Amino acid sequence: MLDAQTGDERVLTAALDRQCVRAPLWQGEHVLFSLEDGGDVEVWRVRADGDATPEPLVDGTRVVTGFDAAGGTLAFVATTPTELPELYVRDAQGAERRLTSLGRAFHDAVPAAWPEHFTVPSPAGDGEVDAWLVRPAEAPEGERLPVLLSVHGGPMSQYGNSWFDEFQLWTGAGYAVVYCNPHGSTGRTEAWARGIRPPEAAEVPGTGWGGIDADDVLAVLDAALAREPALHPDRVGVLGGSYGGYMTSWLVGHTDRFAAACSERACNNLESEEWSSDSAGYFRFEFGLTHLDRPDVYRRMSPISYVRDIDTPLLILHAEDDLRCHVEQADQLFVALRMLGKPVEYWRFPAESHEMSRSGSPRHRVQRAEIILDWFGRHLGGRRPAFTWDHPSREG
Repeated sequence: MLDAQTGDERVLTAALDRQCVRAPLWQGEHVLFSLEDGGDVEVWRVRADGDATPEPLVDGTRVVTGFDAAGGTLAFVATTPTELPELYVRDAQGAERRLTSLGRAFHDAVPAAWPEHFTVPSPAGDGEVDAWLVRPAEAPEGERLPVLLSVHGGPMSQYGNSWFDEFQLWTGAGYAVVYCNPHGSTGRTEAWARGIRPPEAAEVPGTGWGGIDADDVLAVLDAALAREPALHPDRVGVLGGSYGGYMTSWLVGHTDRFAAACSERACNNLESEEWSSDSAGYFRFEFGLTHLDRPDVYRRMSPISYVRDIDTPLLILHAEDDLRCHVEQADQLFVALRMLGKPVEYWRFPAESHEMSRSGSPRHRVQRAEIILDWFGRHLGGRRPAFTWDHPSREG
């Protein structure tokens, strides 16, 4: 809270040590706000004067995507891993009612698989990594399942207990899906999120990108393979977008354990990203030093620096109007891999932005989904789509 007359500031949620998200809502003597916690997004309340401990109003295994309050009633929209967002209300006594079932027909026609949550000790020794495993609803008896390891963007965001169509699409194609919130993610402490600042940072130094975050992701994969004998350890793919694309490019430059990979809208050269992005100059805050003073740090953490070590078949996807991670980020990686004779396939989508997979044209979103399934189907053995457009691997 900021006193408009004196300029004094008071932090109301320091005791929570979690990231608050979305704009707060004033309600009488209280402020309502949402926060990320272990994959959930909840609604909390705290006195505006800071004289009381914050308390949860809406929690549980779900993600609240929006809320408002009037007349003693809190209205909110929430989603779970197996349900699209629906509208709920909570009265002054705490009783909750669901008002809509708009996704019921869809879910009846296309049942979703509920993810299994588990935790894995971080190799850093400072806490547990939240992780999830989604199995196909129908798996061939006696056959081991191919696996897709998915890494979220950000890095300061989280995979949550919300509906994510891509996970359900992949399980529908026969894959087990593994995902997690490694160091650098939100949903845990501030120290956890800051753990991937480079060791050269003057304040709060960490391991750098590609350090403990990469170790966490691989530890989760190892744990998932160990806990579920039905997963095939030699048929594992890795994929992600934005920072998840960065992590994909990084991992295949540092290990050969993946049978195939898909790097989408990635940062592959952090030095050129710092001047080509629409957020140019931002990484000096993320890393605590500039690319002008320490270009060696930016280059050391860039996947392009390890391109000679990439032997994993790699699918690169990028939108030509991506301003956050300019298309030159993909061009750099593709050209280098082609020059080195490495196995790579590259798709550029015209007239699309960094948000293509979420808000792009329906035609391109469908094509993107089919390209990913076809790529991993060729390399891991999952079900491939039947193309109705001119894809080079179109069957028939």
